Amino acid sequence: MWAATIVTAILGEATVRLTLLSGGVGGAKLARGLAAVNGVELTVIVNVGDDDRIYGLSVSPDIDTVIYTMAGREGPQGWGLAEDPFVAMKALDALPIDASFRIGDGDLATNLFRTDRLLAGWSLTWVTTALASAFGVAATILPATDDPLRTEVRIPEAGWLSFQEYFVGRSHADEVIDIRFRGAGFCRPAPGVMEALANCDAIIIGPSNPILSIWPILAVPGVADTIASHQSVVGISPLIGGTALKGPAHKVLQSLGVGSNTAGIISSYDGLLTDLLIDQSDVDDVVGGGQPRIHLTDTRMPDLEGSVKLAQTVVNLASSARRT
Repeated sequence: MWAATIVTAILGEATVRLTLLSGGVGGAKLARGLAAVNGVELTVIVNVGDDDRIYGLSVSPDIDTVIYTMAGREGPQGWGLAEDPFVAMKALDALPIDASFRIGDGDLATNLFRTDRLLAGWSLTWVTTALASAFGVAATILPATDDPLRTEVRIPEAGWLSFQEYFVGRSHADEVIDIRFRGAGFCRPAPGVMEALANCDAIIIGPSNPILSIWPILAVPGVADTIASHQSVVGISPLIGGTALKGPAHKVLQSLGVGSNTAGIISSYDGLLTDLLIDQSDVDDVVGGGQPRIHLTDTRMPDLEGSVKLAQTVVNLASSARRT
C-alpha cells in the first residue's frame, strides 16, 4: 500500500504547519508526499482558474487531481481516476455533441456530486471538504475562492479562449500571448485560506505551472500580499533543463517573456520567494546570491518514494526557517 510509506519530520516532537499552493499533477504529487511525513499539518490551497462547466456539470480539474492523488487513486496520466471505465463517454460519442473532454465514469460521479451540491446551495469549499473526506484524505483541501474565477488565455488569430478550450480543446499547442483571470476583481478568498497562509510555519508553492496554475491563486485579493509578508515561502521549480515534465509551463513562460529557466521562475513570483528548490541537473542554471536562496535537489517525483523524498527536503527547510 502506498500509504504505508511514512517518514518523520525533523522537528522533534513539534508539528510543522505547511500551506501548499497547488495546481494539478505536480502540486498534487508534492501534497501526497507532504501528507506522508509525520508531524506535518498540511493545508492545500488549490487553483480554480481551470474550473468550467462541461456537459452541464461543474468541473474542478485541479481540486479533483489533488484529492485523487492524495488518496493514491489518480489515473496513469496523473489526472482522473485509476482503472476508470468510460462507458458514459462511449455513449456520448454516438450523439451529436463534442465529447473531446473525456471524463471517466467514477470521475463523472465526482462531478455529478459537485454539481448537485452546488445547486443545493453548498459552497465549493463544503463540496471539496466532503469529497476529500469521502476519498479518505486527512489534509485540509481548500479552493482558492468559492467565487467564479476563470483563467483565459489569448492566442494568435483566435483571440481569447477559456482555459479548457485552450488546454483540452486545442491540446495546449498554441502560443499564449496574454493571460487574464476573469472575476479576480470581485472574488474573495475561500473560508480558511487567509488563516492558513497567515498561521503556517511556511508557505510552499508547488511545482505547478507558475502562470497557469499559481497566478490564478495569487490573483485572489489579499493572497499575494499575505504571502509577501510571510517569513518563509519555499517554491519548487516545475522545470528540469528548462522543460516541464508535464504540461506547457516552459512554453508559456517563454511566450510571455518571463523565461523558461530558473531566473524566469524567480521573476514569475515577483519577490515572493525566500527559497527555491531546483533540480540538481540544473546546477549550471543557478543565479547569483541573495533572495531567494537556491537549493539543489532531486525534484522528480516518479512515484510516492520520490514525492516523500522531495517533501522531506521541503519540511527540513521549513523547520530550519522556524528555528531561526
